[in-house]
Amino acid sequence: MAEFAFQHTVRSPVRFAGIGVHTGEQARVTLLPAPADTGVVFIRTDVRDRDNRIAVSGEAVCRTQLGTVITNAAGVTVSTIEHLMAALVMTGVDNALVEIDGPEMPIMDGSSIDFIRGLDRAGLQPQGAPRRFIEIVDVVEVIEGDKRATLRPSEGFEVAFEIAFASAAIGRQAVDLKMDAGAFRRELADCRTFGFLHEVEALRAMGLARGGSMDNAVVIDGDEIMNPEGLRRPDEFVRHKALDAIGDLYVLGAPVIGRFEGVLAGHALNNAVVRALLATPHAWRVRTLAEEMAEAV
Repeated sequence: MAEFAFQHTVRSPVRFAGIGVHTGEQARVTLLPAPADTGVVFIRTDVRDRDNRIAVSGEAVCRTQLGTVITNAAGVTVSTIEHLMAALVMTGVDNALVEIDGPEMPIMDGSSIDFIRGLDRAGLQPQGAPRRFIEIVDVVEVIEGDKRATLRPSEGFEVAFEIAFASAAIGRQAVDLKMDAGAFRRELADCRTFGFLHEVEALRAMGLARGGSMDNAVVIDGDEIMNPEGLRRPDEFVRHKALDAIGDLYVLGAPVIGRFEGVLAGHALNNAVVRALLATPHAWRVRTLAEEMAEAV
């Protein structure tokens, strides 16, 4: 338990490279160690004419269409951060600098597994400062029609998600998991993003999905899955939505002690409930396990 009570950064640099699923642009990424209490900060190394640092926060999220995009006051953005953010929080990385030479995180295989493997290779460096958790102490909920995102109190971190699609390839799926580092690796980390073939042309006309392919997404045509290898899990779709939610919650800047429930939700509603939580101070508190451990001795 003691190792979870204190902050960690990466022990050594971690490098990734690949194509952005929406921009179609190649990007190189280097995760670097950062001092305690830094949080996660993205640095656009290709931007030199203005502030290129973007500190991750709930307020920094500026767009949520098919991915989470963050920005700074200078208008510099980084998109599709959610899969990396999920890997960071679930491997216990509190502080990191994320250098990137393009506007979008590489999609890798469409899941978090490549980020997890890279972080495993680098290892973690413990830091002296206590890790801050955001403990949910009252229910916060955002409802839009039949969509819902809820944060409610729980003794640990739990994620529940439910989706429903007309395609027989997906149908109605639900998952409800107690989540920690081991459970994330076992249950969610390798679950890929997905999309529908009939939507591709419209998305590309909007400047989206330009880098999407069966190498980095599960592609559905009507009621059929087009990927020759099929699914990694029968309910890979809803599990990926749970993965997304974990990454979207980490813009809070600290791991959550509480239960997240998403019903037909996506990045927009995930961020809406984050903002609703921040706007409801009585519904949460900062908790540090290090102080509790010291008091118990």
